[in-house]
Amino acid sequence: MNEEIKNSEELAKSLNDPILRAEYAAPFDHYRPLLISQLLGSLLVYSGTLIYGQKPTYAKFKAIEVIARIPYQSWEVAAYTILTTFYSNEHRAIELTKISAFSRMAQDNETMHVVVLSQIVQRLHCQSFFRHTFIPFFFSFFYFWTVYILFLFSKRAAFDLNFLFESHAYEQYQKFLDVEGERLRQTPVTSDFLAFYGRHVRNEYELFELIRNDELIHRNHSVRESQSASY
Repeated sequence: MNEEIKNSEELAKSLNDPILRAEYAAPFDHYRPLLISQLLGSLLVYSGTLIYGQKPTYAKFKAIEVIARIPYQSWEVAAYTILTTFYSNEHRAIELTKISAFSRMAQDNETMHVVVLSQIVQRLHCQSFFRHTFIPFFFSFFYFWTVYILFLFSKRAAFDLNFLFESHAYEQYQKFLDVEGERLRQTPVTSDFLAFYGRHVRNEYELFELIRNDELIHRNHSVRESQSASY
């Protein structure tokens, strides 16, 4: 685990403190994305609510996490596409390489989420193949190319769209913790992949706390990238 990932893990753990989490979230709680991102984000959230309902559930989270990995994959591929043109521009190359590095780290983080959540829904038999596997994968194909095209023409729009998606995910996980907290504290977690990733939790409450924090970190990072975007 490299230093950047270690720092991210330490930050995620620190955000279990509600005061620190509120302070960390506050600067971007009222951030206003570009209009095109607002329209696409509203369509994304509305479609998910239509298919999976408003209530947060294990199976809904699995679908969310399958899709949540996609923007980071698109950013990385698009960044390398642009680098093909701007190899001689060192400033642009550094900017794009930093985006690629964060994208890879975020992909691994989101992959950990979906692997662990998939184990839970499989154990509980609370998913359907069509709604919770086929639809997310089918949707991911179009989402990938939408974000890819956005990134090529407006990095800010691509980052803003991810801000909206991660904001929604963060709110859903917080709602789940508020409603199911007592039960989650009584439910142990065993996962080889979680241990392989380097994250150790005693129960589902601690698991979902950290996943919630991850989404907040991704949300804030998306805004910072948007604000520093050159186009």
